Amino acid sequence: MRKIIETQTESKQQAHAQIAKARFAIEGTSTYPDATFTLRLAYGVVKGYEENGAQIPFQTTLAGLYQRGEEHQNQPPFDIPPRWLKRKGRLNLSTPFNFVSTADIIGGNSGSPVINRDTEFVGIIFDGNIQSLVLDFAYTDRQARAVSVCSQSIIEALRKVYDAGALADELTGKRKRK
Repeated sequence: MRKIIETQTESKQQAHAQIAKARFAIEGTSTYPDATFTLRLAYGVVKGYEENGAQIPFQTTLAGLYQRGEEHQNQPPFDIPPRWLKRKGRLNLSTPFNFVSTADIIGGNSGSPVINRDTEFVGIIFDGNIQSLVLDFAYTDRQARAVSVCSQSIIEALRKVYDAGALADELTGKRKRK
């Protein structure tokens, strides 16, 4: 399996390199590279979208995390770690968990901070929805969305799931570094 995955990954990387080279030959410097090893700023608005006739909300909550796990009998990929199951009663389940935005993302953006217009940290990009795959080639905000974890859920988890209140205090400025 490992050999197959490595071979497929290498093929994909080579294909992306060829596509990028062709795009550069056609578009020159009027377009930007992927985010891997390059500084890139993206902007967008927090906004839901429509998929198969259904409105997808702009955010989920911790309650939604547990609901989704239950709907799938806590089986992969919807399984919730035992520690999270055990500590569910400690959490404020209305805490925002993830949100989507129209930020133009591409490979290499995972782990990027998300800030609001007041330059406050509000989340971390970790993925894109399936419709965002086209962003490698052309931007559209019709359905493509960047997916981020909310800073509120990070702090909630640090305090109530991981017993890391001191770290949460430091991150939120409640405890000053010495």
